[in-house]
Amino acid sequence: MRGLAILLWAPLVLIVATILGALVSLASQLPLAGLAEALAAEETRFAIAMSLRSSLIALALALFLGLPTAWLLARRRFVGKAVVETVLDLPMVTPPLVAGIGLLLLLGREAPVGGALAGLGIEILFSPAGVILAQTYIASSVVIRSARAAIGAVDPGYAANAATLGLPPFWAASLVELPMAGRGLMAAAVLGWARALGEFGATLMLAGATRMRTETLPMAVYLNIASGRTDIAIACALILLALAFALLLAIRLLTADRPDPMTEAQHARPQA
Repeated sequence: MRGLAILLWAPLVLIVATILGALVSLASQLPLAGLAEALAAEETRFAIAMSLRSSLIALALALFLGLPTAWLLARRRFVGKAVVETVLDLPMVTPPLVAGIGLLLLLGREAPVGGALAGLGIEILFSPAGVILAQTYIASSVVIRSARAAIGAVDPGYAANAATLGLPPFWAASLVELPMAGRGLMAAAVLGWARALGEFGATLMLAGATRMRTETLPMAVYLNIASGRTDIAIACALILLALAFALLLAIRLLTADRPDPMTEAQHARPQA
């Protein structure tokens, strides 16, 4: 039994120790004074503001596009649905650099789509708009996958009952199903936001790596490691880790099982 326990616990201890070791090694590279100076640097503040602004816009776009798509996939059957779902999952498994190359070729000035946008005066490539588009592209897939599972877990009978009372399908979905899937949808939004905040590969290909223009936190880490400014790179990496920890903790809290008040009341009722 002791040997079995070692086999079970050893991998967990090894993985946790490796993760904590990497975090401690990263945090210990800078003294507190140097870390405070790097956090206060203008480039760090720009990267923080750029990441938060672009990722929140990307999240809003991902929710606007993803929630109707998730509801349709959860509630409707149609020819080729499996193929469509597979296509929607591709951004989650495709290397971000590959996704970025595809977006770059799609939106390049010589491409039909990119040329049309350029004719309208809309600049996507190597601009903050490119950052938002790359983040939206990556986050949408995460939002759709998570939101579909949350909506699918809601009994469709509730919306059917609302329809019998005269509520149109759109309002039945908006006022009945989506609120009932609220915790799962909030978790989907947090997960999509976390994915947008950490996006690097597609952003690099589509928006480029330009200081004080398209410099998100991941881009700041890349640029400053390449130029030897490890203090700012470490500061931005620590900010990313802190944000990731907070968002992951929020997802845990949102998806944690909560006791049902009716069930607790029944258990608390004295038995005859």
